[in-house]
Amino acid sequence: CSSLAGIMLLEVLLVLGTLLIYFFFSKKKEETLPFKDGWWGRGQKPETTEDSSVRPFKVETTEEELSDLFRRLDQARFTEPLENSCFHYGTNLVHLRKVVSYWKNQFNWKKQVEVLNKYPQFKTKIQGIEIHFVHVKPPHLPEGQAAKPLLMVHGWPGSFYEFYKIIPLLTDPASHGLGDEHIFEVICPSIPGYGFSEAPHKKDFDSVSAASVFYELMLRLGFNEFYTQGGDWGWLICTNLAQIAPNHVKGLHLNMVSVSKLGLTQLLSILLGRYFPRLFGFQDEDVRRMFPFLKKGLYRILSESGYAHIQATKPDTVGCGLNDSPVGLAAYILEKFSSWTDIEFQDLEDGGLERKFSLDDLLTNIMIYWVSGCIVSSMRFYKENLQKGIGRQKHEKLSVWVPTGIASFPNEILHTPQAWAKKQYTNIISFHLMPRGGHFAAFEEPELLAKDILQFVDKVEKEQLWKKK
Repeated sequence: CSSLAGIMLLEVLLVLGTLLIYFFFSKKKEETLPFKDGWWGRGQKPETTEDSSVRPFKVETTEEELSDLFRRLDQARFTEPLENSCFHYGTNLVHLRKVVSYWKNQFNWKKQVEVLNKYPQFKTKIQGIEIHFVHVKPPHLPEGQAAKPLLMVHGWPGSFYEFYKIIPLLTDPASHGLGDEHIFEVICPSIPGYGFSEAPHKKDFDSVSAASVFYELMLRLGFNEFYTQGGDWGWLICTNLAQIAPNHVKGLHLNMVSVSKLGLTQLLSILLGRYFPRLFGFQDEDVRRMFPFLKKGLYRILSESGYAHIQATKPDTVGCGLNDSPVGLAAYILEKFSSWTDIEFQDLEDGGLERKFSLDDLLTNIMIYWVSGCIVSSMRFYKENLQKGIGRQKHEKLSVWVPTGIASFPNEILHTPQAWAKKQYTNIISFHLMPRGGHFAAFEEPELLAKDILQFVDKVEKEQLWKKK
């Protein structure tokens, strides 16, 4: 009997020991994402050391460029839209004619080039390709105060120009009624293959590649510790950068979040979250933005993601046409600035385009794509990131330990509640449901976004949270 009790005790101890070992080893480890040291230039990587100089850059335009543009605009072929279709079939072609007329007769690209050049721009070669970036230092700093470096990354179909309205609010907040406790120097690079950054010449340049290039850029500029901010592809690139260099990224601020590793709880919350929101950590606003889920989740993804499927599979085919036709390019990009700003703008014949943006701003962004000829390479970024499938890449499985702030705008295409975001972002210290605004937050609502960045950084600095990662 005593030997039986001894065997049972041994079995219990073995089970407990096994459980302890399991919990000890299954605890989330702060694993980092490997830095991707690629070569994206033409041909073989040369034996010589890469030129790491940083050179001033200015946007320039020529009469030949403009005459070619006007010739193409004059020769554009338009199709009559369906009656009362507004923006439900894409860019409304009656309105597009008005935009093209403005483009030909009123838009002044030379003046907009001056606007683009009002902030200092530079180029430097990293991993074989020329990287373009805007670098704005504060006009003045209170004595004894240092500017905080902030890397801001755009997405598609945006550009570095999206940040032109928010830059002064961050580099000179006191002049805009935002105090002078935290002052930034802002670095806004063009993603390789976008704007004035050279396109990769090799396959497989994905978000981790871009994050590695931008990490190298920040170190080259002398920033050992810095903040990052992004939406759209900027969300993923900045997330990857925080995974690669958690000891260098003091804080990660995002205005868009998407999580691919949803567990059983999250899947159940799709079915039951509308009826038992508190059980799943939902706020009332989460419920309003997410449900009914078929309409606001699944159907919205299906109706708004056709472009992504094309770009993730055969970007060069459709890109060929867009690179040849400025009107086609405008139609393709303007549609996104309508529905991603507010899905209900599809009900308007003008797509609500001028409710949040001026035509000068919209056409400046389009012109950056046109004059640089980057639409095809910008679209390829979808294929590079999505061709392996969703949820299969290492960065999607790794947690983010860096202090994270999320500004969740109500008209973002798909809402990610904090309860879902914390599946990957384990250190969310600030999550705000913003009162208005959509996908292009810095472009639409620069003051709202600037305030959210400032309060996030204030929290990180005051509590020294980056030292507690």
